[in-house]
Amino acid sequence: MAKKIKVMSVFGTRPEAAKMIPLLLEMRENPQIESIVCVTAQHRELLDGVLQPFGITPDFDLNLMKAGQTLTDITARVLRELAPVLEQTQPQILLVHGDTTTTFAASLAAFYARVAVGHVEAGLRSFDKFRPYPEEINRKITTAIADFHFAPTELSRENLLKENVPPESIFITGNTAIDMIKHTVSENAAFNDSALVGVDFTKRIILMTAHRRENWGQPLKEICNAVKQILTDFPDTFLVWPVHPGKAVIEPAHEILGNTPRALLTKPLDIFDMHNMMKHAHLLLTDSGGLQEESPTFNLPTIVLREVTERPEGLTAGTLTLAGVAQQSVYTETARLLTNSTDYEKMAQAKNPFGDGKASGMIVSTIIENLGGN
Repeated sequence: MAKKIKVMSVFGTRPEAAKMIPLLLEMRENPQIESIVCVTAQHRELLDGVLQPFGITPDFDLNLMKAGQTLTDITARVLRELAPVLEQTQPQILLVHGDTTTTFAASLAAFYARVAVGHVEAGLRSFDKFRPYPEEINRKITTAIADFHFAPTELSRENLLKENVPPESIFITGNTAIDMIKHTVSENAAFNDSALVGVDFTKRIILMTAHRRENWGQPLKEICNAVKQILTDFPDTFLVWPVHPGKAVIEPAHEILGNTPRALLTKPLDIFDMHNMMKHAHLLLTDSGGLQEESPTFNLPTIVLREVTERPEGLTAGTLTLAGVAQQSVYTETARLLTNSTDYEKMAQAKNPFGDGKASGMIVSTIIENLGGN
């Protein structure tokens, strides 16, 4: 029997985990792969809940989360703590996902250990080093290190080619975010979070997330004020906002929207509740990256609360509209989609450009084809 390919997956945040779970499940079922899971727990309280329902127990938990941690703290601790794990396990390839500080630091640790790196969701670019911050540079550094680039779209492949990445190392797979939806959505799903009992589904549900570092401070206040005005002007709407636990988000969220009628601010939802809420929502407002990819599967028009996006495929396909973060522009874009049914339907029916739910299988096949004889 051929020796199994030893694959280590390293991730640290809930969004990373959500997109890696379909790949972990695929590898778990493949007899040619020995799958090793290492979490940094960059976001401790958000990470654990997404893994448990899928029976995924990390083989290594670096448990790096500390209150008030900085990007420098995370980077240094990942490098220091991952090195002995790599020495002990000797994987043939280390898989990282996307654009977090865990992604960049784990890639660098693997390089130092002379371990090949596979970058899942490679090639996304905003071409603005501070938007998203620090994610744009995390991605670019990871690209410089990676040996296998699993690009979700043709555009992401083109971005990599422009940076002189060898074409034979780039594989267009689609995005694993789309794979995840088949594991989480059901026709008659009951919500797990009791707070969602308070949602008035007779209204048009506006689902919102906002947490990015570049939106902390005044931009987030402007977003909140825009949404507050929308709730006032459109009494047939109801806001559901699962609020990120960071102080920079919780404080303005509750200060501006905490006592607003038809605004429900909850703790972060598990992935089952989040996806099933997307299924029922009328409109999504978000500065998240992953939700931009997932929302077209739900025919859910999406307003991006950012100045730029590294997912322009959604803008081209018509599934996304870019509102920026100024109060007036967020209000105007939201009001337009609440009043103009033609514009709304055009977005709702646009085709998802981010994949067909088969990315994980393609990634596993690529790993086996390229490393199976080593």
